[in-house]
Amino acid sequence: MDFAKMPDGLIPVIVQDAHTGQVLMLGYQNEEAQRVTEQTGRVTFYSRSKQRLWTKGETSGNYLTVVSQHPDCDQDALLIRAIPDGPTCHRGTISCFEQPDQTAYPAPAVSFIAELERLVQRRQQFPDEDPKSYTVSLLRKGMPKIAQKVGEEAVETVIDAVGGNLEGLKGEAADLLYHVLVLLTASGLSLEDIVQVLRQRHTTIAAGVRRE
Repeated sequence: MDFAKMPDGLIPVIVQDAHTGQVLMLGYQNEEAQRVTEQTGRVTFYSRSKQRLWTKGETSGNYLTVVSQHPDCDQDALLIRAIPDGPTCHRGTISCFEQPDQTAYPAPAVSFIAELERLVQRRQQFPDEDPKSYTVSLLRKGMPKIAQKVGEEAVETVIDAVGGNLEGLKGEAADLLYHVLVLLTASGLSLEDIVQVLRQRHTTIAAGVRRE
């Protein structure tokens, strides 16, 4: 990073949720803050108001664990993809760009699928947090029951689609997506595994089109 390029030696840092793609916050780093971030794996900023380094979550425990860092083309701004341990904003919201009443949710709608997957994975890892959860109950019943539910929801989705029942289709498609997430989690797979297959197929198809 070209810290000398900035008058105060501080570069803007955008933090993005590595799973959902939602923009979580904006902060600033000097060279020391960047070094500490790389050493600890937790996003650390330089506070312009306190005139010192501060690691996000040092008070709340809601740390931002670094997944990857991406400088911009001029080396004077940084994008950090991170995994949040809890709400990022001090107001208790997921993002600093989100309203407290959640009337404005700036992440793309599809990112909620990734957020839902993260919840399903947490239910698998920590079932005692909510033992009465439907997800916990379904996971405990095992793969045969989970697979059965996916089949049932798939059939119901097809029936509503063929019948032109758009309201029913929305509900059944939502049920199908949810149960597929549970199926993937129970299988030890993730959305990222599926996306990698889709990307590979897309690359192959695109290459074939170019050859033609």
